[in-house]
Amino acid sequence: QVQLVESGGGLVQAGGSLRLSCRTSVRTSRFSGATIGWYRQAPGKQRELVAATTNPVIADYADYVKGRFIISRDNAKNTGYLQMSSLKPEDTGVYYCEGTFVGGAYWGPGSQVTVSS
Repeated sequence: QVQLVESGGGLVQAGGSLRLSCRTSVRTSRFSGATIGWYRQAPGKQRELVAATTNPVIADYADYVKGRFIISRDNAKNTGYLQMSSLKPEDTGVYYCEGTFVGGAYWGPGSQVTVSS
């Protein structure tokens, strides 16, 4: 059973930064070939893609986070990251990590990010 666990969320003032981590239970060889995506879901809204990365490192970002968020991964640690800077109140929501591996896609339980104005 593949498990993903997000961490690093919390409460931050507008303009601040947070770094989310997504730790997976898979072996490095399987993680290295995976696509790691970060999604967020604001209250009353649908879940939306924030950023995603494949290996070799190719990253895609939603327009509203370009220049502010950076997605990365450490294959040796089987962990993905989302560095969020210049946070805005509209970035508030639950952030989910998704890992797409050979054999299936899996989600973490989510991490709450709250940005106060």
